[in-house]
Amino acid sequence: MRKNLLTAIALSTTTLVCAQFRPNSEREWNRVEQDEKKFSFGYFLGTNVMSYKVSPKAQNNHLQNGTTEDDGVNSNGLVYLDQESKPGFSVGLIGKLKMNDYIAVKTEPTIHFTQRTLIFNNIEVLSNQDPDVHKREVKSTYLEIPLLLNFSGDRWFNTKPYIQGGVAYVNNLQSNEDKEDDNELGVFRTNTHNFSWQAEMGIEIYFKRFKLTPSVKGLFFFNNELVPDKETTIGYSNTLNSLQTRAVVFSLKFE
Repeated sequence: MRKNLLTAIALSTTTLVCAQFRPNSEREWNRVEQDEKKFSFGYFLGTNVMSYKVSPKAQNNHLQNGTTEDDGVNSNGLVYLDQESKPGFSVGLIGKLKMNDYIAVKTEPTIHFTQRTLIFNNIEVLSNQDPDVHKREVKSTYLEIPLLLNFSGDRWFNTKPYIQGGVAYVNNLQSNEDKEDDNELGVFRTNTHNFSWQAEMGIEIYFKRFKLTPSVKGLFFFNNELVPDKETTIGYSNTLNSLQTRAVVFSLKFE
């Protein structure tokens, strides 16, 4: 289903972009009034792929046998934690304040839905245990509220490139931070309140009735999202120093 959706989005975008590259004599400058507005608004839909930047304990000072509880790497210096990421979904709104022809201040409140599977290879699976005892399904719903600075290039007929970047407050609505249970009972906990920075590039395409903007964005968390397990819990979060989300988001924006 997701593959079909991505294919449809890619084909639609390609068709729409190609429609803009016609002979100059056939060109019309669409939605000129859009660039003259002090304030403008819109919305966007997108897909995301998120993973964690992993910092294990004793990464540079691990014991040779790699068996201590605080050791997050094996004897070869390899991180015990593996992860698998599934494509997620992003949706948001756009608010733009034009400063001049090339600079604008923007905010794009966004909700990101994503899921990651963490595989702790240092957890021994006993014969009477669930074979997935070393796996943790981490579902996250991030509410992102950014403050962005947008830099646009010159408009070439009905297209205009841009880059933008900024910082954001990110609230994880599925963090489990306040739960008493930890990984001993199958609950993986992360922080609710987070902060990130981002960088984005895209091309604004002007049609007669709307403006379409395909874009790609990198999203990186500043803070450590990991909530440690209790001291009595062996392995899992207690073998890690930090986890920090990093993501790539592809969006189609409509204004």
